[in-house]
Amino acid sequence: QVQLVESGGGLVQAGGSLRLSCADSGRTLSNYAMGWFRQAPGKEREFVAYISRTGYNIYYADSGKGRFTISRDNPKKSVYLQMNSLKPEDTAVYFCAAGRGYGTASSQTSYDYWGQGTQVTVSS
Repeated sequence: QVQLVESGGGLVQAGGSLRLSCADSGRTLSNYAMGWFRQAPGKEREFVAYISRTGYNIYYADSGKGRFTISRDNPKKSVYLQMNSLKPEDTAVYFCAAGRGYGTASSQTSYDYWGQGTQVTVSS
């Protein structure tokens, strides 16, 4: 069983940076492709970034291109999302998710396991 726990969220001023972490306390994370999603108040959950099992394939939503970097450390069973130049519109609960790597990377249905989320608040 994959058990994902996110951390690293918090309150930051616009232009600042945060590094989110997602750790798996269960099965080996290297078997799974990983994604980051976010959900702002009153909005649907949306795709942020994807990284394949080996880290060879990486995709970003347009909203994060040039500002966000997804990475993974399989021996540490962890995935990271480095977020720079944060904007107030980045305020959301951020979720990490694990999937087998099939289907569309940006689709929530491609992921089987989800963390509880970590709040990111960017003040203007």
